[in-house]
Amino acid sequence: MAGISSYRDFEVYKKAYSLSLELHRFSLRISSLDQRSVGDQIRRSSKSVCANFAEGFAKQKYSNNEFKRYLIISLGSANETIVWLDYCKDLGYMNENEYIGFISSYEEVARMLQGLIRSLAKK
Repeated sequence: MAGISSYRDFEVYKKAYSLSLELHRFSLRISSLDQRSVGDQIRRSSKSVCANFAEGFAKQKYSNNEFKRYLIISLGSANETIVWLDYCKDLGYMNENEYIGFISSYEEVARMLQGLIRSLAKK
């Protein structure tokens, strides 16, 4: 990880963070009835991708295995976000184009995290 001094230097973090902001803004459109369930959950899971990545990066100074563990948690949060996106689409809170855009972006984040996890496993 030459040239990387912060979790903010990783493309996967930048993408996940940008997506979480976009998803947060989107989630505010969800009806007040579902704001406390679907809206809150999708905001939390998308932000957890970023937060766990950052926490793991801080711990990698002491243990690559700890960083890997937090990346796996981030991956789980990315997949959880995909489930909440399914709910948003099926409940009629987003159209097909929005859904496809978010899904493909979170699937890309998941692939990026998997690649990073694999690279750490080789060390």
